[in-house]
Amino acid sequence: MRDSTDRILLGRQKVWPAKRFSAFAGFVEPGESFESSVIREVREECGGEISTMRYLGSQPWPFPASLMIAYEAQITNPESVRPDGEEIEEIIWLDRVELARQVKSGELLLPPSISVARAMIDAWYGKDAQRDLSGKETWRN
Repeated sequence: MRDSTDRILLGRQKVWPAKRFSAFAGFVEPGESFESSVIREVREECGGEISTMRYLGSQPWPFPASLMIAYEAQITNPESVRPDGEEIEEIIWLDRVELARQVKSGELLLPPSISVARAMIDAWYGKDAQRDLSGKETWRN
């Protein structure tokens, strides 16, 4: 997710180690389209409203035998998004300079480079992502 100024929105789940942030994720419910799932999950997890979205790709994921589908979306109400307190306990908006600074300082941990979430973050960041965003990667505690 991003806003109209091209900042990226990252969230932190309660089960993750401190400082670990990632793109938002969720599961498609029976009878739901991928696009409807993105809209619902963003609304549920942070109250974000989406104006546009674009399919980026997919990745097989063995935990628990799932298929990860990646979408880029723009949130129209960035000033009012809040973590839901259930799945997401903290959210942050970052521009590219601040993301790189926090990764380099160790203030922020990104998902593993093999994940579609990390590919989404790197794609938003741009061509220097591998150089600028290298640092400790985490799964779970």
